[in-house]
Amino acid sequence: MTALVHKITGLLDAAAPDLATHLARNGPVPWRRSAALVGELREAGLTGRGGAGFPVWRKISTVAEGRSAVVIGNGAEGEPASDKDHTLLVRAPHLVLDGLQLAAEAVRAAEVYLYVPIGPAADAVRAALAERTQWDAMPVTVVTAPGYFVAGQESAVVAAVEGRPALPADRLELTPRAGVHGRPTLVQNVETLAHTAQIARYGPAWFRRRGTAEEPGTFLVTVSGAVPRGVREVPIGVPLGELLAGATTGLRAALVGGYHGTWVSDLSTPLSRKALVPVGGSIGAGVVIALDNVHCGLKAAADVTRYLAGQSARQCGPCRNGLPALAATMTALADGGGPDLPERARKLADLVERRGACGHPDGTARFVRSSLAVFGDEIARHQRGTCVARSGR
Repeated sequence: MTALVHKITGLLDAAAPDLATHLARNGPVPWRRSAALVGELREAGLTGRGGAGFPVWRKISTVAEGRSAVVIGNGAEGEPASDKDHTLLVRAPHLVLDGLQLAAEAVRAAEVYLYVPIGPAADAVRAALAERTQWDAMPVTVVTAPGYFVAGQESAVVAAVEGRPALPADRLELTPRAGVHGRPTLVQNVETLAHTAQIARYGPAWFRRRGTAEEPGTFLVTVSGAVPRGVREVPIGVPLGELLAGATTGLRAALVGGYHGTWVSDLSTPLSRKALVPVGGSIGAGVVIALDNVHCGLKAAADVTRYLAGQSARQCGPCRNGLPALAATMTALADGGGPDLPERARKLADLVERRGACGHPDGTARFVRSSLAVFGDEIARHQRGTCVARSGR
């Protein structure tokens, strides 16, 4: 396996469409038969790539303390601006399944699931599983995910595996302690599982060769907007402008972290959790949408807010009432409404935050605040009856 270490630098280098190619390129599942994996993940510094960025070793350790554990690979990816999990599942399904098996081994799982959207990703996973009958220690049940935005939230994933509608909800206990039918449950994003498999193969030092000392490794990111859409694998800490190189027009800002993310106007900003804290942002689930200087950021913000209001679970007041009101306010603002609208939007964001049954209102409030802060000059233009998209100024 030593020779492969020098050839494989990331997840996409290891991609293989079938088991024979996967084994030739990556080798078999690097079984641990012990708790060694937790120590390796801790030393590697791997954090979850699904959005929260929680240390993986801690989550696995907590689940391993319980009995009859459940492990779920989460590839739902309901955000329309994200393709990275779909790309990984289609191009490297065996790498994800290796990580899923290793996680199951580490927590002594009784049941293992893979939660993926209907379509090419599910087809690729099922084809891969059919090839692995002699390789896997645990059978894997595929559960199909609906395509709406909140279906990938952890509590929604648990609900789907239990056979209920995939809707998020408040949980009195952490999922690692009481998830599927009250049993300890590990829900891990599929990219995180793929990284887990490679750390088990090549070791923590290999993983730390890229990224920063505080935030090691690479991450998959879907770029779109004013740059050609695609999925790239980059080291954590890469400058935002370097990621977006190739734009044919000047860039005004970029939405980092997806529709629950924040706008970043300084393109020299490194893409790391530490560097994004000052603007209230994070890498999130690896989505970056570039905005050029000839399209209206305020209109883009209103469009996203309307989408988020329409994608709520409608289980609580903030989602049923607050988000539609917030979307209407942002739309009126983009249409050139009165000077009181920015303050009304801020107050509505405050009202919905931390009052919902899940994190959807919080993410929407964060996005709206960021839009108001970054596009303050555009708000002034609209209130004068002009717009950068029309005037170019």
